Amino acid sequence: MPSYIVPKSLAAMSARDFLQKHAGISLNLWRKIKHHDKFYINGQKAHPTTAFVIPNDEISYTIEESTSITAVKLPLDICYEDDYLLIINKPAGQLVHPTTKERMNSLANAVLYHYKQTKQDYIFHPVHRLDRNTSGLVLIAKLPQIQHQLSDQNNKRFHRIYKAIIEGTLIPSAGTINAPIDRKAGSIIERIVSASGKEAITHYRTLQTSDKLSLLKIELDTGRTHQIRVHLAYLSHPLLGDDLYGGNHDILTRQALHACQISFFHPITNKSVDISCPLPPDMARIVSSF
Repeated sequence: MPSYIVPKSLAAMSARDFLQKHAGISLNLWRKIKHHDKFYINGQKAHPTTAFVIPNDEISYTIEESTSITAVKLPLDICYEDDYLLIINKPAGQLVHPTTKERMNSLANAVLYHYKQTKQDYIFHPVHRLDRNTSGLVLIAKLPQIQHQLSDQNNKRFHRIYKAIIEGTLIPSAGTINAPIDRKAGSIIERIVSASGKEAITHYRTLQTSDKLSLLKIELDTGRTHQIRVHLAYLSHPLLGDDLYGGNHDILTRQALHACQISFFHPITNKSVDISCPLPPDMARIVSSF
């Protein structure tokens, strides 16, 4: 049962105002809290829409979450876990979430099996997603309010770093790509750089080069669909293996992109969390030949 203590620094206010303005509760979650009507102030049943709180009051509630996703025993590389968050190193080739055609082999299926085996009563709340063929770290919230706090577009709580192998050598070796991205006309998947698109900003730095390939470190200011893939193809240096955007897939049959680091301030403890993972074997093998 989630619970919150009203800080001494706050004045008396409605329970709704406290939860939405100070505890990261989304409007959608607030509606669920009202609907379930299992809401308590200092352990006493209260009506969520009329309750007021003062400093040191404890607010708690219960909502019953359900999911249609099936728990499936699959390999799961857990890099971090506590009572509120889970960080998984996802392999290339795995979907984050099931689809109507692929319902049993996603990261969500594996996470739900882990929860079941460890007697944790949660459903799947990913803070962000990776493409099927992008490997690396995925941050998952155990509670919907934590997911809301971390995925709020106006909240720069977490920062991700990627490594990528591209074709050729970028000049300059480090820089920023500021080019808007839009959906390609006639496609539901492919994106392009377009003046009519949404702002997209990518920072890159070359770490290693060979005659034909380069290893980049990449950081994003925005999170557009396929942003890294589109921006590098726009510079005529597509990701190795990314045949959707012009990359050669003779050496690697998936885009050479790996989410290698996540840094953020924990939404509950406010402590800094910094998790990293190495390149997967397919990319590491290529880089070792540079």
